[in-house]
Parts: sequence; C-alpha cells; structure tokens
Amino acid sequence: MSWTIQNPDVPDDPCGAGPGFADWSGLPSAARIDAAAACAAWAPEVQARFGCFVELGTAEAEAAGPLAGLPYAAKDMFDSVGRSPDCGLPDCGLPGAADDASGPAPERAAAVLERLDGAGAWRIGFTTMTALAYEPSGVGTALNPWSREFVPGGSSSGSAVAVAAGAVFAALGSDTAGSLRIPAQACGVTAWKPTFGVVPVAGAMTLAPSLDTIGILARSARDIQLLAPVLATGMEFPSEPPARVAFLSDAVEASEAPIQAACRDGAEAIAACGVSLEQRPGLPTIESLSDPLFLILQAEAAAQHGGLALAARDPTLARRLAKGLDVTPDRLAAAKAALSGATAPILDSLFGAAGALLLPVMPIRTPPVAVADPASPDFRAATLYQLSAYTRFVNALGLPAVAVPAGFDDRGMPVALQIVGRPGTDGPLLALAAAMQARTGWHRRRPSDITDFPSPLAQRGS
Repeated sequence: MSWTIQNPDVPDDPCGAGPGFADWSGLPSAARIDAAAACAAWAPEVQARFGCFVELGTAEAEAAGPLAGLPYAAKDMFDSVGRSPDCGLPDCGLPGAADDASGPAPERAAAVLERLDGAGAWRIGFTTMTALAYEPSGVGTALNPWSREFVPGGSSSGSAVAVAAGAVFAALGSDTAGSLRIPAQACGVTAWKPTFGVVPVAGAMTLAPSLDTIGILARSARDIQLLAPVLATGMEFPSEPPARVAFLSDAVEASEAPIQAACRDGAEAIAACGVSLEQRPGLPTIESLSDPLFLILQAEAAAQHGGLALAARDPTLARRLAKGLDVTPDRLAAAKAALSGATAPILDSLFGAAGALLLPVMPIRTPPVAVADPASPDFRAATLYQLSAYTRFVNALGLPAVAVPAGFDDRGMPVALQIVGRPGTDGPLLALAAAMQARTGWHRRRPSDITDFPSPLAQRGS
C-alpha cells in the first residue's frame, strides 16, 4: 500500500469527540443490568434532544437468552402485538406491514421482533424513519447528535441516532438501497446489511420486495455478532475473517478528499489485522448497476404504495412513486432477468480472488440539512443521488455489507468504510469488522456535547 495510517486508536480525537459509550459485549453481566436501566432512563432525554423516537415504552421479553437484557429499538415499520407501524406516514391510512393501519391492530409481532424478544433483548421503543423508507437523507425525521446542521442519514435515521446518542445498544433498520449504511456514516455507528433473504421480513413494511433487507445498527461489530445469529437463524457465522481483501481504489479516488483519507486509514487498519490487501478497480461495474436497481426499486415501490393519496401531503414522495407507475411488467421482468443472469460474472469482476471489498459508504461527506431539504433554497437533488452511489449496487446483487466508522472529516463529522462480501459471507465480514475495531477507536467516539449521560453507559476505563 502507498499511504501511511494516522493513528487509528485516536485516544483523543481531533474533532473533539469524547470517550464513547460502552458496547454490550464489553460489559460484565452485573454491569449489563445497570446499563439496561440507564438506557431506559436516558432514552426520554435523547428523544427530547434529537427527536429519534415515535414511541417509548418497554416491551416484555424473555428473562433469559443470549441477548438477555440488551436494550434495543426498532424502526417504526414493524408490526408489534396491538400496534401497527406508521412507516413514516402517521394517520395516512397506509396499507401497513401486514394489514391496513386503520383496521384491527396486529395480533402477532414481526418475525424479527419475535426473535429478538425471544432471545431476551429488551425493546424500549420505536424510532423515526423517512416516509415509506424511500428517502436517503433523513431530513425532518431526527437531529444528528454530532451536529444538528447535518443530516442523520436515511431511511433508518431514528435508529442510527438512538444508537449514536446512547439510548440503546442496537436498533433494527431496513436497507433497500443503503438505508442502514448511510445513517451509519452520518451518525458514526456500525451497521450490518445482511445477505438478501437471510433475515425474515414477515410483519415488516415492504418497499421493494426484491431489494428489501432487515438489519442492525449498533455500537460495535462485536455487538452485531451477538445479534446476527438470532436474526438469521439459518446461517452459519464463521469467526474467521477473509484472508484477502480488495480495496476499490477508483471508487476511493472519485470521493471527496476527507473520505479518501479516512477510508485509506481504515484500510490500513484492516491490513494490520493480518489481511492481504490488494487494490482493484470497480467503479464502472458499480455504476452500471444503478439503472437496473432504480428501475426495480421504482416499479416495486409504485406497486406497493402508488395508490396512496400523497400529492398534497408529500409531493416529493408522490413524484418519486409516480416514476414507477410507467414501468411495464415486461420491463421490470427484463431488468430482473438481466441482473440475475449477470450476477456471477459481475461478482467475479468485482472480487477476483478477494473475499471482501473495501470502499467508502458514500463518496461525499455527510451533507448539510439545507442541501438535502427540498424546501430549502440550497437544495441539490444530485446530493440525494450521491448518498447511495456506493451502496445501491450491494442491494442489486443481494450482497452482505458492514459499515464501520473509519475516522472524521474536516468538519468533525464521522466517515465510514464499507466492507462488502459475496452472498452468505456475513460471518467473515463481521469478523473482519470486529478485528478492525479491536485495533482502532473510531467506533468508540461519541458526540462531544453529550456529556451528561448516565455513568453505567460509559466505556469502561473512560
């Protein structure tokens, strides 16, 4: 490699971030009891400051299990017993996750809630999201705890904010074109976008069934390693990271300078774990997948939600959904067939002999709210497109990915590195992310103005 890492341990980060919150994996059993109670007490204050919850209130969970006592939140797109989700559109008569939201409340929780609750995790609330999970910036859904001037990322915005601000140790989200990984960068947390189909979507709102994936935002990859086998029960999770990793140099070079610097430092930290690191091109292939991805997303989203009367309430969303109404069934089928037929050669082209790819989560720094807000005179539609420029190919191919904090930009905002694998390699990706985080401190940082959180939530030794 041709660059030099700049101290990934960052004991005192130059952006002013303080020592972070503890992760669940690092707490002894006795301390976990106090930390769980502290989360429940702290969450209302987090809500008052950042507006990341639509509802707070603890749910019943098993007293024992592999996740016993772990406080988590869920994006407001999942059925729970007696409660229909709003899916970012309260009081809209939305055809909800399972039944019409105006009809009888669900009698059964979404499969992922059943699995987490059954493993002993403690759900303390539901988090905000962009309408129908169909907007990547998160503008208007929650405030970014690193700086209110910048977007929190979407569509799983509230979940990312809740984790970043210390209200929960983990939060459920969804990812159709980047909706876990984009807010992971914006809020400085770790995210797992699973291989398509390994985590059940029953009882969850649908946006684009061919692309939708349920995943997790958490404080560390170690914590996700605890949660992943509970959510994806049919998958093995090997603890060995891939031996060989490809750094997509052209994707990095096409990114803004602070993104380049952070991702190179992150790659060096991964190389220091004993992984063989090579440089490969990949950007033309990634860009070639955007058109079929958008065609599928737009057509399927319109099929799911195109009947909603949104013109007066959310004209931007209405226009977005309208784009898919013109896609004929034949065009949709052809796009899916072409993508399916090309997947194997595309993977070979991208990965070569490597077991994982490294590239930025997004080529740009987390944008200011004014640039991403359609109501602002400074709005730039191209910025929204750029947010998912490096994430949507993962959904097009059904790949697993992990987003890990890799430093900070010139404004003190977090930057993330994306680790992408072939289908079914979720375990090695998480193992690689955990190995990187064992050597670095970027994921342990917290927003510098959050200083009054309960002491049981603090990183031990800080």
